[in-house]
Amino acid sequence: MGDFRGKRYGEVLLVSMGTDSGDGPQATVYNTFGLNDCPAELWSKLDADALAKSHGAAAALLNGPRYWLMDSVEKHSAGQPEIATFGGIDMVRQATVMLTSMNPAPYRPNTVTRNAAFVFNSGEPVFELVDPAGRQWVMQTWSQIVDPTLAYEDLAGLATRLSLPDRWCYRARVLDEDLRIDTTNQAAQVLQDDLTNSYSLVSEPS
Repeated sequence: MGDFRGKRYGEVLLVSMGTDSGDGPQATVYNTFGLNDCPAELWSKLDADALAKSHGAAAALLNGPRYWLMDSVEKHSAGQPEIATFGGIDMVRQATVMLTSMNPAPYRPNTVTRNAAFVFNSGEPVFELVDPAGRQWVMQTWSQIVDPTLAYEDLAGLATRLSLPDRWCYRARVLDEDLRIDTTNQAAQVLQDDLTNSYSLVSEPS
């Protein structure tokens, strides 16, 4: 599927608590993309506590509105998509997230099983974090959760706004070849900055 960059969406995460083996909370992720554009008048009325109760979850987390930054996604799903309705908004089940906590801290990765590949096209800008180990994290979505006015045009200058941990850096660059993050057969590592923009791990340092 192509034509993702700049498209608006929202997510509801239904959380179940960990088992006695010590696992942390796990969330099933439902996403509006492909069904609707997360209509503001309905999204603003969602009640997380009521959604958790009606869907038999320990908690519900509202994640949006957000906007995609990859240009296309390769995803092969088996069977019919599972669609659920939250406050009048249809969403499709997309992923499972192992949360580090019910309120994960910025710059701390979570493990996401999404069985997909994200493609960023050559010639397009990307926005990245580089951690102290030299690993690259590419922004996959920008968020209007903390700053409702944050726009695509603002992303190149975020280095002056983020409260980066020691020895982390933020950069913007234009790709000279396609960037493909393939987590079709392995879990993705995803973190957020302090504006709740989301990033995927690109690579280990060479």
